Amino acid sequence: MATKSKILKQLCDNYPNFLKKDISLFVEIILKEIKQALKRGSRVELRRFGVFYTNIQKARISRNPATGARVNIPQKRTIQWKMSKEMFKKLNNNE
Repeated sequence: MATKSKILKQLCDNYPNFLKKDISLFVEIILKEIKQALKRGSRVELRRFGVFYTNIQKARISRNPATGARVNIPQKRTIQWKMSKEMFKKLNNNE
């Protein structure tokens, strides 16, 4: 599993000319911008990687599996991701 700390370490190893604090700030800025764009409802496309976008999940009535009681679930926004064709090919060794 790739965590932010592992990504930062790999970036620092791959780019030793940059300071770790600068790389960390750069990653924070990118993640913050992605979060803000998704919060606004914008689509975020990272070429050759994929697209992040939000989807609205309708309000519905569900059941609590333990008690069987009806539960109202409000409308909410979810994040969806679709990988690029290039990423699909790399993952499936079709290059």
